[in-house]
Amino acid sequence: QAQLVESGGGSVQAGGSLRLSCAASGYTYSSYCMGWFRQAPGKEREGVATIDSDGSTSYADSVKGRFTISQDSAKNTLYLQMNSLKPEDTAMYYCAAFYPSCAAYEYDYWGQGTQVTVSS
Repeated sequence: QAQLVESGGGSVQAGGSLRLSCAASGYTYSSYCMGWFRQAPGKEREGVATIDSDGSTSYADSVKGRFTISQDSAKNTLYLQMNSLKPEDTAMYYCAAFYPSCAAYEYDYWGQGTQVTVSS
């Protein structure tokens, strides 16, 4: 049974940093595209960053240059380093896995989310 567990969220002031982690289990981690998504109150969920099984990455324009997605396949763990945080980054952040690709998937798994709050 696939499971994704996020951690690392919290409250920070604008300009601060946080590192989110997502521990994956129950499936072949290296075969999946992984991504971070977020949803703010009253808004639709949006993609933040993805990393494919070949290591290629993509970012939402709003986070380019500030966020970095990475993974440790040996630990089945996905990360999101968030720097220069802004109040508009406040949201619930979710980790997700997609097979065979993030763009066109047959299977997807989602975590429960971790809250990030950025104060001005």
